Amino acid sequence: MTINRRDLALSTLAVSALAFATPARAASADEEAVARKVEAFRLAQIAADPKALGALCADELSYSHSSGKVEDKATFITNATDGKSKFLSIEYKEPTIKVVGPAAIVRFHWLGEQEMAADGKKVSTNLHILMNWQKQGDEWKLLSRAATKL
Repeated sequence: MTINRRDLALSTLAVSALAFATPARAASADEEAVARKVEAFRLAQIAADPKALGALCADELSYSHSSGKVEDKATFITNATDGKSKFLSIEYKEPTIKVVGPAAIVRFHWLGEQEMAADGKKVSTNLHILMNWQKQGDEWKLLSRAATKL
């Protein structure tokens, strides 16, 4: 078999491309995993599912509302599932996910509507959300969340 310069150059480029592609695939896999967790969290909020929310949140959760109120994991889950209001819709628009080591920074535009159980009043929310997810073992857990009114 004869190897010419062109074949050698092409094989060198192919090996180089593979070397650079492997880390990108790992980051992409983590980004996809975080995206699935973010969507699971959105669905758990709509369903007011305490078991699902508990499984998605780190024990050290710091959950900050746009009002400035900050809750720990137990308080957040209790208040999110107490039945005082019901989400009719939650949309996470234009999400971005950036994985940095064992952390993921997630940002999105939140549009939501909920109905108050006491009087049936509907309330709309328009927020910017920042979530920080942490890889704990093989699982991504929500470590912190902050909201800003738009």
